[in-house]
Amino acid sequence: MINQENLKLHLGCGHKILPDYINVDKYGNPDVVFDLETFPWPWENDSVVEIVMHHVLEHLGQDTNTYLKIIQEIYRICKNQAVIDIQVPHHRHDNFIIDPTHVRPITVEGLTMFSKKANLQWQAAGVATTTLGLYLDVDFEVTSATYVPDGEWASRWNEKSITLDELSQAARNFNNVFGEVHIKMVVIK
Repeated sequence: MINQENLKLHLGCGHKILPDYINVDKYGNPDVVFDLETFPWPWENDSVVEIVMHHVLEHLGQDTNTYLKIIQEIYRICKNQAVIDIQVPHHRHDNFIIDPTHVRPITVEGLTMFSKKANLQWQAAGVATTTLGLYLDVDFEVTSATYVPDGEWASRWNEKSITLDELSQAARNFNNVFGEVHIKMVVIK
């Protein structure tokens, strides 16, 4: 185990090395070479204050149990109020669909399933949504989600010729409206 406190991890860094972070990847020349689909991770409980995962999570955990274990490991190593910064391709964009290494769509709604607060609200309302936060004893709160328009939709948005409601409606009906989703979560312990 790497014994440090207040760590900032850049998981799945690829060739992009961030200063002041421990850069981690299975390939290349990161600070730490590590396969994030092996367990346990080499960081101590409650030692991490921030995790950056840009275009990584959609590549991990093709097997559901592996994906859920990744979520549990993130929770285990993070301190209370640690920030998780996730960027993923939008699940209805060709960039997600065409890459054979993308093993699962990552959505705000899917990550919200790891919120105990949301889980308890769903239970009280009799909603049939899976309460993964309660099942796995993890707790994350999504604090922001930004959908990044792509192509002609980005142009129309930048020109202010389309409203947010119209853009959201288009995303329900068409592919390639949003290219990415940027999600911030906080760990609750």
